[in-house]
This record gives sequence, C-alpha cells and structure tokens, in this order.
Amino acid sequence: MSGSSAHTAFRRGRTAVASALAFTAAAVGLWTGLGGSSSAAAGVPSPDHVVVVVFENHAYSQVIGSSSAPYINSLKTGGANLSQSYAETHPSQPNYYALFSGATQGVTDDSCVTPGFSSAANLASEVIAAGGTWASYNETLPSQGSTTCSSGNYARKHNPWFGFSNVPTSTAKTFAQFPTDYSTLPDVSFVVPNLCSDMHDCSVSTGDTWLKNNLGAYATWAKTHNSLLVVTFDEDNRLSGNRIPTVLYGQPVTAGSSSSTTYNHYDLLRTLEDSQGLTTHAGNAASASDITGIWAS
Repeated sequence: MSGSSAHTAFRRGRTAVASALAFTAAAVGLWTGLGGSSSAAAGVPSPDHVVVVVFENHAYSQVIGSSSAPYINSLKTGGANLSQSYAETHPSQPNYYALFSGATQGVTDDSCVTPGFSSAANLASEVIAAGGTWASYNETLPSQGSTTCSSGNYARKHNPWFGFSNVPTSTAKTFAQFPTDYSTLPDVSFVVPNLCSDMHDCSVSTGDTWLKNNLGAYATWAKTHNSLLVVTFDEDNRLSGNRIPTVLYGQPVTAGSSSSTTYNHYDLLRTLEDSQGLTTHAGNAASASDITGIWAS
C-alpha cells in the first residue's frame, strides 16, 4: 500500500472510531460518506480531500451573478451556493484568524504579527493531532516556511497559520508545490492567492480566471473523487453588511443546491472540523452550526 493510501485508510479508520463513539448520532441518521467513512457529525460528509480558497474584499453581489466571474458562477451552478454567508469583521487579517481558529486571537488590524504568537487550537493543529494531514499553498511565498511579512504580491496578513506555534512552518508551502496528482493532497489544505490573484489589488475577472486556470482541474477531479473545493472571501467591500460569496463544489455536494441559512466563518470552520471527524472544535466553532442542506446523500 502506498503512503497516501495507507494514510487514507488510517483516517477512515480514525473517523469510523469517532462515529462508533457517537452511536446516538448514528442512530438518528449519521451521513455515510461516498468513500465509505462516517463523519462524527450528523449531516456532514467525509471527503477524502478538502481545498479551501480564500479571495478578498468583495461582496456577494459583486461576484455571484456577475459576468466578471463566469467560473465561480459555474461552480455555483454545478455545486452549492451559500446566499447568506458572512464574514466577522474588518479588516482582512482578523477574518483569516476567525476562519482558521474560531477567534480573531486579539488581531484587530493588518499589521504583521509575530510568528507563533498564539498556541490556541486551530484547524491545522486539530487535524495534525488527530493523525491527519494539513498544508497551506501560498502564491508568491518566497520559499516553503518563509515567515517574511511581504514579498512582491505576497502578504503574510492573509496566512494565519504563521501566527500559531502549534502549526509547523514547514506546512506552509509555495503554490508551485500544489500537487498535480491530487490524490497526494493533504486531508485539508488552504490555498491563498497573492494580492493580485485574490482580487485585492486586481479585478474580479482576474481572480476568477486565476481560479479556473489554477484549480479548475482539481475541481473537475473532486467531482468524481469524493473531494471538496470551497471558495470563500475574507470580507466584503465594507458596503454590504459583510455578506460574502461562498461556493462549495465536489462529489459530496448536491449540484445546483443552495442555502439561505445565515452562516459565518465560524460555521464554515465547524463544518471543516466535522468533515474530518474531529471531536474538538476551535474557539467559536464549538458553538457554531454545521452547513447543511447542500450535501449529496
């Protein structure tokens, strides 16, 4: 058995154990994933791979239904749309910490924080502690694990994993290291485009084209390999009540589905944690709600 296959088998076994302990939840209809594993939370699938892409500073109405974002809207049509998805605050950096760790960790602005300043639980530390695999892929990061604050179009303010002492800096990779064999992807990974590709400094069209060119092949693969692509934003343009686009795509998602339930970064984090069968939840994710109503049965 290859290392990747062995790890997948291990994770499924770990998740199955968590599900057995949650017998009561199973008795009322625990969702069984397409890959044969069961999630620790009712109604949440267990994808083999999850890739989360975070774009910047655009409101829902600037992207969903916009002719400037044909690819993101194609993902919406073929996947699921969260029409009432909201960020937590302004500016950018606190939202990244909220999405990653369930709290802003005292970060209130976009200044470059001290690497490893927090030891709080977060998505990566939880996945690693449970025996799973994690990585981030950061466009224009000078080198794997570099903690530089900025370099060209790269900005560390969009990379919250560097703020945590319990996340190895080596798990922060360049986007050039994103694998072409998607079966070798970690269980959970984040992709952070640079300041142009993420729509911060460049147009919606630029970011949409970047997504199609760089992750379109993964999205197509995910549709037939029990995997998930999540496309979301850090915050809106400060003009729409912080309502942001969030689209999910892949085999575990019902094509053409949508939810008008109000969700925020903490709910997305909770859903990601539960998709991995984790029994702990970081920060405000502990009291958040799983995203439901969009999953294939």
